[in-house]
Amino acid sequence: MTGKKTIQSITDFYRNQGLKGKRLRKAVEKDEDYQHILTERRKELVGKFKISPEEEEKYLLSTNRDYQILAKVKQLEKVSLSPDDEQLVEFIRSQLERDWRKGILDVLDKLFKKYQLFK
Repeated sequence: MTGKKTIQSITDFYRNQGLKGKRLRKAVEKDEDYQHILTERRKELVGKFKISPEEEEKYLLSTNRDYQILAKVKQLEKVSLSPDDEQLVEFIRSQLERDWRKGILDVLDKLFKKYQLFK
């Protein structure tokens, strides 16, 4: 590859070799340039959005938008919100978790209880 390497250019390089799916993922996981760029990008986003090590471990932050969402959630949690808005912010935060489906099930369970659908 020539020119400045990016995550996209490295991924494209392996795709052009016919790799896709698991084989593509394994190739980029082994690529030192890819891993270096990814590590630097993560450091930059963690600093920019003030993400704690605990949050970085707990949440699946794979895109810039994920970091933006978490930063906005943290800002909203610092102000006085209505109970409904607090629940919404809590639900949004849960969607960043690795097991994000649990948050959905928790909300559904509350609705089922509220409307007496559990007997």
